[in-house]
Amino acid sequence: MLTYRLRGLINLHVIGTTVLAVGFFLAFAILARQIPWIRLSPDVNLLPCVLMVVLAMLASARFLTAISSRYHILGYPDAAALATRQIVAVALALFTLLVATKDSSISRLFLAHFLALGWVLLVFANRFLPRFLRGIVFSHRNRLPTLFLGRRATLERLDSWVAEKLHLGMVPVGFLSDDPFERESRSVGKFLGPTEELTPIIEERRVAQVILLDVPANREELARIVETCQNAGCRLLIYDNIAARMPIPMTPVIEAGHYFFTAQDEPLEDPVNRVIKRTFDLMVSLPVVVLALPPLCLLVWTMQRMQAPGSLFFVRPRGGPQRTEFNMLKFRSMYEETPNVETEARQARAGDDRVYPFGQFLRRTSLDEFPQFWNVLCGEMSVVGPRPHLPQHDHEFSQVAKAYRSRFMVKPGITGLAQIRGFRGEITDPVLLRQRIREDLIYITGWSIWLDLQITIKTARQVFFPPKTAY
Repeated sequence: MLTYRLRGLINLHVIGTTVLAVGFFLAFAILARQIPWIRLSPDVNLLPCVLMVVLAMLASARFLTAISSRYHILGYPDAAALATRQIVAVALALFTLLVATKDSSISRLFLAHFLALGWVLLVFANRFLPRFLRGIVFSHRNRLPTLFLGRRATLERLDSWVAEKLHLGMVPVGFLSDDPFERESRSVGKFLGPTEELTPIIEERRVAQVILLDVPANREELARIVETCQNAGCRLLIYDNIAARMPIPMTPVIEAGHYFFTAQDEPLEDPVNRVIKRTFDLMVSLPVVVLALPPLCLLVWTMQRMQAPGSLFFVRPRGGPQRTEFNMLKFRSMYEETPNVETEARQARAGDDRVYPFGQFLRRTSLDEFPQFWNVLCGEMSVVGPRPHLPQHDHEFSQVAKAYRSRFMVKPGITGLAQIRGFRGEITDPVLLRQRIREDLIYITGWSIWLDLQITIKTARQVFFPPKTAY
């Protein structure tokens, strides 16, 4: 199958770059002995260094796997980025060896020259090796003549996929369809006739792979296609277009041999990821609560006494995971009034007369949110996650945006992806609400600790350089 072909190319690339890196290391070691300022001793044992280079290059295979979808079109930017990761891995391995063994016999200048020149070599290797490998591996004998079977409308959805697989030796020979008035396809070529012509077309075109675009409703017809491919020794690949018929993106999931589709990935359903995220929350919230929050409370309390006497905190219920509620803390930034559900539900806006002067500063710099680090410490919130709203707003927003309740799959956060991308402040338009939800769902499905760290850093920057939507 095509997946194995791509995996094989990547493995060959890793082996090739590893051999190249080791060969260059040994060749440069010989050359370096002729360069006076490097001073590489002839008696130095380079075998441990060679082993470290091999291990580091093999370990860097995961970097190539991450960009496997672009492997056939690696340009200089991708090649340079990949070479940088590879050479950093090699550098870490070599210097870990030197620290662990306390070996002072190997010239550090030699290693520095090797890493610099090795990076240049790997850039060119990553740029041109994919083309060289596929030219050798998928030569004429290893081509995969492929016939497409099904409706043209489905075939058009696969145009870009077909173009991406040509480098793996797949050669489209045409398509069969029972739809009337078929014409030539831009991606796979000629219309060759109705599906009943499958057997003679396979023989005539020497087809090695058949891609079934639509599963026939007739069980007997499906059995005929499968049997024909088996008798002809053809690979049969069935395109499942269930996801294409759904109004939202779907992700395939295999559970104990059964195939399912789900509306989203959920990395935080992994207990290990939850522990990592909780550890990050504690590492951030504990210092803030212990060191920053007490003096900030004193400052805010003093300014409140001068401008808007009343309670230090504004405490109101917010929606949490699985339709639960919790009391979220904020520094009070508005004049204290008799509790009124209708007034409190009104979103703050620019120039809101309910906000006292120092409260405007608190809101603009997001310092009014700092008490929520206590909520994080208690496990009710996370540092990063979808921003929580009043229960009344949750109900209203869920009527406007169908996917709104999906935000409750994770803990709410002090900041989030939507906030750093400019979607904060008053929600005045259903389009703005849907954009926020879209960013929240991107965060939920694409969570990583690095994403949390990136969002936290960008949010910290906004404390000093508030966006225009902060009020």
